[in-house]
This record gives sequence, C-alpha cells and structure tokens, in this order.
Amino acid sequence: MNGEERGIKVVTILGTARPGNYTGKALRIVNQELGQSGVDVDFVDSADLALSFPGQNGSPDAAELRARVKQATALILATPEYHGSFSSMLKLVIENLGFPSVLSGKPVALLGVAAGRIGAIKSLEHLRGVCSHIGAIVLPAPLSVANVQQVFDEEGKCLDEKVEKMLRSLARNLLDYVHKHVCPRLTLEAIARGDFSVDELGDEGLKTPTQGS
Repeated sequence: MNGEERGIKVVTILGTARPGNYTGKALRIVNQELGQSGVDVDFVDSADLALSFPGQNGSPDAAELRARVKQATALILATPEYHGSFSSMLKLVIENLGFPSVLSGKPVALLGVAAGRIGAIKSLEHLRGVCSHIGAIVLPAPLSVANVQQVFDEEGKCLDEKVEKMLRSLARNLLDYVHKHVCPRLTLEAIARGDFSVDELGDEGLKTPTQGS
C-alpha cells in the first residue's frame, strides 16, 4: 500500500438480501477497483446482518455496523430499484446507523441497478434525498446500471465493457474526492493534535494519518 492510500478505509454496503442479486455483481467490480488502488475495503453484505426495525431494541449487528461505518473514510451504497425506489433492506441499514447518523459528514457514492432500460434513476434520486437529509456528503454523478440482467452473466462477469469502465470510474472518482477534500483535513487535524509536525510531511505533502492515530 503506498503512502497516499495508507489509512483510507472505504465501506461498501450491498443493500439487498436477494440470493444471486445483480447489485452485488456490480458492486464486486467497484470493490475490485478499490482494492487494486490499495485502500482498505470493508464490504458489508446486508443479508448477513440481523437488524432491528425502528422502535425495537437495537441488535449487536447494528452496533457493529455503526462502528464500521464510523471508522470509514468514505462509503459506497448499492441498491436495486424496487417499485420506483431503493430497497427496503438498504433503508433498514440506514435506520440502524443511529440518530444522529454515523453517515453524517461522510462522503458517499451511490450505485443503483435495474432490470428496465431507464435504469435506477428513481431509486438513486430517493436515496440521494435520504442520505443528504441525514448529513452525508453525497457525491455527484451516481451510477445507474440499466438492463442489468443483460449486463452480467450468472458467474458475475460483466458483459458490457462500457458499464465495467463506469463501475471502476465510480471507485476512482470517490478516491479522487477523498484525496482532494478528506486527506488534507485529516492531516491538518493530526498536526493540531500533535500526531506529527509539518516538517515530517516531507516531499509527500498532505497525507492521510493511519486509522486510529
């Protein structure tokens, strides 16, 4: 891992529990691109979580999820489009992130998939509104994958070179934002805490302090 990526953690959340879902196939490519960039990728499969409905007692999985998101430098939320909106599974994930939400102040990139030819436009609009309402920094240009059942085969291989390029660009665009807007702030905060001095920056310039420093 190079110095530029050291300490960057991206949490990616799969917002569906449907077996063999196409959303996960799209998100897998994004995760691959993030991993190749050298960042710490923390993949959250919502199907593996036992989450509580609003008004119920919180679950251990919810507490662990909040802790993972709190440690994130940035996030990617992925959803299928169901009935003109994002999935109820992803909404439940968001409901379990606390109030105030641990998403507040976090850069978030959005990914949506749909079987129809117009893509996941409506679900991404709704998801953007919810994330913005709870204080997340939603990046522009969310990615919508249309006709998703024709884009991936059963093994998860992407059959459309253009779509694969866009999925990888989603990861790179998020990292570009982190490098330009998050890393300098974290470095200045670390200097203020006395974690290191300006002289220690050397030729690398502003960098991301290691998580937990």
